[in-house]
Amino acid sequence: MAENKTSLLYNIDDNPPVLETVILGLQHYLTMFGSTVAIPLILAPAFGIIDPVEKGWLIATMFFVSGITTLLQTAFGNRLPIVQGGTFSFLAPTFAICGMAALANAGWEVRMQHVQGAIIAGSLVEISVGASGIIGRLLRFVGPITIAPTIALIGLALFKFGAPEAGRHWPIGGLTILLIILFSQYLRQKHRTFELYPILLAIATAWIVSATLTTVGLFPEGHPSHTSLDNLKNAPWFRIPYPFQWGFPQFGAAAFIGMLAGYIASMVESIGDYYACARLSGAPTPDKHVINRGITFEGIGCLVAGIFGTGNGTTSYSENIGAIGLTRVGSRRVVQAGAVIMILLGMVSKFGALFTTIPQPIVGGMYCAMFGMIVAVGLSNLQFVDLNSARNLFILGFAFFMGLSVPEYFAQQPMQFEPAWVASILNTLGSTGMAVGAFTALALDNTILGTDEERGLKAWENH
Repeated sequence: MAENKTSLLYNIDDNPPVLETVILGLQHYLTMFGSTVAIPLILAPAFGIIDPVEKGWLIATMFFVSGITTLLQTAFGNRLPIVQGGTFSFLAPTFAICGMAALANAGWEVRMQHVQGAIIAGSLVEISVGASGIIGRLLRFVGPITIAPTIALIGLALFKFGAPEAGRHWPIGGLTILLIILFSQYLRQKHRTFELYPILLAIATAWIVSATLTTVGLFPEGHPSHTSLDNLKNAPWFRIPYPFQWGFPQFGAAAFIGMLAGYIASMVESIGDYYACARLSGAPTPDKHVINRGITFEGIGCLVAGIFGTGNGTTSYSENIGAIGLTRVGSRRVVQAGAVIMILLGMVSKFGALFTTIPQPIVGGMYCAMFGMIVAVGLSNLQFVDLNSARNLFILGFAFFMGLSVPEYFAQQPMQFEPAWVASILNTLGSTGMAVGAFTALALDNTILGTDEERGLKAWENH
């Protein structure tokens, strides 16, 4: 296949100078930091973790494992510059496992062991799905009409993490958004620094402003933009995560089946991420072999996460795909440098604690730009499709609407029937917008009559 025509500063196989590689890798670390920290912070109350030190260990383990799995994916998996990190798809099944009656009076380590068992068992299913080629064989049914809403809904489904978080304090959240726009769009041709590091510069500038105003007393404790160093002072310097650090995993059928729903949603989302990442990084459009290897190594990544005990799995990160679009740096080597930083800093508790001082409005402002880029990347696939076709317009409009509307229905009226594990799977899938949009578009595009030219398959194949 011919490679995508892009205006990238560095393509997927390019190796930037060492210093640039390290700084750009750090930028990827910062980009995924918000979500990676958010997941263990959300999970901690469900597990019953109260001690801030233990909570810090869980966060450090998440970063450590993310670095390992990112290296595995970029070196042996789909080999795209795609960051692996915790997945929100596993939260609902994890909450259900922690809430089981048998674990009501158990300590947090026991709850963690049951979640670890479910994640490890589910990872073997994902590895089998990828290694057997099932995913790849299904790709002949997937065209731009399916991919467009799938990718776009990944970004649209995350809207709750954008303006609502930035809006906790608009002066700082808005400043972050304006700085990202200024550096990545208006000033990118003025100096190479703005082309390469717009996100890092925006975060650092807004962070310094927040810290300064905190120091002078304008942002007191409790203020959304308050920047406190207490977490940094209380954290130990070093701790290396190790396998089965919370105890040996416990395996149960109910927990395993419930966790499968999270795996299904994660795989659907990841395939869309592969296409988005390839498009932005100048890589060829992923074929069935790339998809198979990617899913296989995501399963291996979840196996590693289960062994180390992150309380979660791993999946491809949309945030970092957005960073590639904003910086126009698609180098695989840069993402691998970011992975090494994740591993090293996962062992340095002080450094990880430092970044917990970034105020949430700054993180929310960053997401507004990142997730918007993901939506645009999804829509860009429509260039291959005949948009004058009433057939195509119906499928696209219906898929987008259902991808946004159905999760709202399931949030208000979750299914409750026996067997409970079937209801759990349907509830998880129905609550995942990109899964609903993907299945809707996939079913309609392959059953409603249309020519290959009309569906964009010819142009897609040539591209």
